[in-house]
This record gives sequence, C-alpha cells and structure tokens, in this order.
Amino acid sequence: MSNTKGYAAYSPSEDLRPLDFDRREIGPKDVKIKIAYCGVCHSDIHFAHDDWGMTQYPVVPGHEIIGHVTATGSDVTKYNKGDLVGVGCLVDSCGECPSCKDDLEQYCQTGMVLTYGSPDPVMGGVTHGGYSTQIVVTEDFVLRVSDKLDTKAVAPLLCAGITTYSPLNYWKVGKGQKVGIIGLGGLGHMGVKFAVAMGAEVVMITTSPDKGKDARHLGAHEVLISIDEEQMAANAGTFDLLLNTIPVQHDLNPYIPLLKVGKTMVVLGASPVDLHTMGLAFGRKSVAGSLIGGIRETQEMLDFCAKHNIVSDVEMIKMEDINTAWDRVMKADVKYRFVIDMTAFQ
Repeated sequence: MSNTKGYAAYSPSEDLRPLDFDRREIGPKDVKIKIAYCGVCHSDIHFAHDDWGMTQYPVVPGHEIIGHVTATGSDVTKYNKGDLVGVGCLVDSCGECPSCKDDLEQYCQTGMVLTYGSPDPVMGGVTHGGYSTQIVVTEDFVLRVSDKLDTKAVAPLLCAGITTYSPLNYWKVGKGQKVGIIGLGGLGHMGVKFAVAMGAEVVMITTSPDKGKDARHLGAHEVLISIDEEQMAANAGTFDLLLNTIPVQHDLNPYIPLLKVGKTMVVLGASPVDLHTMGLAFGRKSVAGSLIGGIRETQEMLDFCAKHNIVSDVEMIKMEDINTAWDRVMKADVKYRFVIDMTAFQ
C-alpha cells in the first residue's frame, strides 16, 4: 500500500476536506504517477453533491490529471520513470466487449471503471481521483503528454478537451462546414478552439452579448445571440453541426431550426432538456449525445493539441482553495477552467 493525501467529499452537503487513504501496490502492468496538476470539472461537483444518485462516500474527485511517472510494474512497456503523462476519466474497462475492442472504452458494456466513484476492482470500496498526491493506473489507461505544451493548461484536455474533440472528430468537422458552439464555458471554449483548428467556420451561440468579445478572442468567426429572434431567424438552416455544451436544464427547441436538413445537434451536458420532436421531423434533423472518448481517441486529441498548440484557458488554485473554487464554478465565475497545483500539496 502507498499512503496518499487528498481532498474528499464526505456527504452531499459538506465542504471537501482532507483525506488520507491508500493506493494499491504496483502490479505488473501498473504505472505510479506523482500528480502535478488536476483540473476541476463541473462533473466533480455533480458527483460530490450526488446529483446523479450514485455517489458513495467518501470520494476523492478529479479526472483531469497530469503528472510524472515515479515507478512502473515489471511488465510495463509504454512508459518509463520520469515520463510526463495524463489520466482522464477512465482507469479501466473489461477490454473484451465490442465497445472496448473498438477503442470505445467509455461505452464498455460490462461497465467502465471511472477514475473516481466506481467500484474499485482491486482495492474494494470506490476509486479515488486526482485531488490527491499520487495515483496508480494500469498502463493501457495512461496517456502520453507532450512537453511542448503548457503542462498545467493540458490538464482540462483530459475531460473538457476530449468531450468536445470526440464529437467534432466523429462528425468529421472540417473546411467548408459551419459549426455552432452553444455555451461559452469550460467545454465551449475548447469546442471553439478545436473547430477552428479543424478548419470550420465557427459561430459562438450564447445568450450573453458580453461573451462575444471573449469568443472572438478564442477564435470564433461570428457570435450569434440566441435570445435575439431576428439573429436566430437569419441563421436558420445554415449549420452543419451544433455542439451544445450547456450544463444545466434548458430548452433545445430554439436551436433546432438552425440546422440544415439532415444535420445534428450533439448534446454534451448531463442534464434534463426540453424537446419537441416536430422540429426534428421537418428536416430529418437529429439530436445526439456523446460521452468523453476512448483511450486511443484521447491520445489522438492530445497529439492534435501538441501539433496545433491548443491548451485550455486556466486559473490556478491551491488544493486548500477547492471549496471556494467550486462555489465560483457554480456561479460560472471562471475563464474557463480551474486547475489545482498539486505540487504545493504534498
């Protein structure tokens, strides 16, 4: 066992506070990682607050992890001590079902093992994530990180990055396409950067005129104010893809007319939505979902970021300031992702 310091949620209503716990011994295929940075995802808050009704306490959140390898198991071939690596939302899967064999571990039909909050198949209890000093992960779920990028700003790519890259990649976004990114936050700002790098004409769709300047700074070619009926009508039937990043309950119906015939809006938020199917029928339009990405695609995303110099816009915090940061996330008071400096928490 390896004693590890972290911050945990102990109930849906309490602030996070310190927890000392054990990581497993290194197995033959395991990689031990000293965590340098961990991003703060809205999902961390949902999970800690038991918004999805499946949280077991205590649990250490965090699934946007960057660090250095400190030790490897006897059968590890992909990594060496000192390597800069990442760990995202997954730390294991069955490896045998059709989804896993297609490099879609996030859709594992037996059940993926999440970085935190999943039944721990080795230690028992639940898995604990990156709000901690170290982690042990099987090498097949460890990702290589380029040292060409700003390391601390890479952390959110492990969730916010792959969550937006995957649907843009799946729907083959490229030159000649008009893509709308709905919502400018942790996911939305990454969606803009990726879609621009892929060559699309990118439109930020927001309720807030004040976000227009920020969107253009990120690379958006245009800004569409979704509460302006004239603007929405003028853009009807012009979009090849809509990426909806809004993380709370909302009405999808105003966005459906923006799509061309046969095109798709991908919803990334894990929240209830309102939708009337009439808007889909008139135009053979689709609403789809997408969940992070598999390990192969996540590595592809990180390599794409290294090639195009893409990272998240981040604000650094200390581990001890996590509760204040969570309050600000819930108020949408961050541009656009908090990252915990774990090097100061040892």
